[in-house]
Amino acid sequence: MQYNTMDERLIEDVSQIFKALSDPTRIKILHLLFQKECSVNEIAEQLNMKQSTISHQLKYLKQLHLVKKRRDKTMAYYSPDDYHVMNLLEQTIEHSKHTN
Repeated sequence: MQYNTMDERLIEDVSQIFKALSDPTRIKILHLLFQKECSVNEIAEQLNMKQSTISHQLKYLKQLHLVKKRRDKTMAYYSPDDYHVMNLLEQTIEHSKHTN
């Protein structure tokens, strides 16, 4: 069987996603958003973290298209952009539970 190489841009994109998933705060945010759509304030409250920390991490996740933002008047609500990465995260969580 012949090896089909990956495009360098695709490799970089995949690498950035794994980098995003390597941070505990981002994992917590994504896990929460997998369960429900939340505002920055709700995320900060649920995770017992500063709003500025959450905003910074959401900006990073949004740039990678891992979360999306929906506006309702003056409030912004965040949710997963799609479920591909969320499925990867859930499978990794299950794998970790299985191996412990």
